[in-house]
Amino acid sequence: MAEDDVNTPHDRAAGSGEDLRVHEVRTALLDLLGEVGTVTATEAASRLGYSSGLCSFHLRQLARHGYIEEAPPSGGRARPWRLRRPDPAVEPSARAEFGDLARGLEDESWQRWLARREEAPSEWRHDEAFSALAYLTPEEMSRVADAVRQALAPYRDREERPLARPSDALPVALIARLFPLLAHGAKDTGHG
Repeated sequence: MAEDDVNTPHDRAAGSGEDLRVHEVRTALLDLLGEVGTVTATEAASRLGYSSGLCSFHLRQLARHGYIEEAPPSGGRARPWRLRRPDPAVEPSARAEFGDLARGLEDESWQRWLARREEAPSEWRHDEAFSALAYLTPEEMSRVADAVRQALAPYRDREERPLARPSDALPVALIARLFPLLAHGAKDTGHG
């Protein structure tokens, strides 16, 4: 593949108002990052079957457009990447776009799990999916979200510190979505 095939006028710098166009390598890289957490260009190439140069190019494009960021290095010259964590100070439209991307990757990963669950080692062939309905105020909803984040905090550093992972640990998707349920066709609940 020639660089002209991947470096098109649609690939613009972040903040230019132009979105990064969909490309099969970039889509595969985002999916892989959503699945494994961090990856180098060489690791991505090995897993996806592309050249490391092509993966490196597309990882840099994704970073330039704000979809991913460099992860803390684990030693050597390797340059690991991860999905970018949204900055609360970022404008709402950028946060919404990132949220849409993340939810799409979550949904795709969930569907892949359902389709391929039997391929997992026997001790991993279950999941812990659950849902609940609670009547909350906006402040209570935020407190519940904070409590979930705090419960997960002891495990967050394992992404950047592979040596902190137990030997039998695998990447596990931890997805929580808290949102108000709106009546069908209602534009305003009348509360407020």
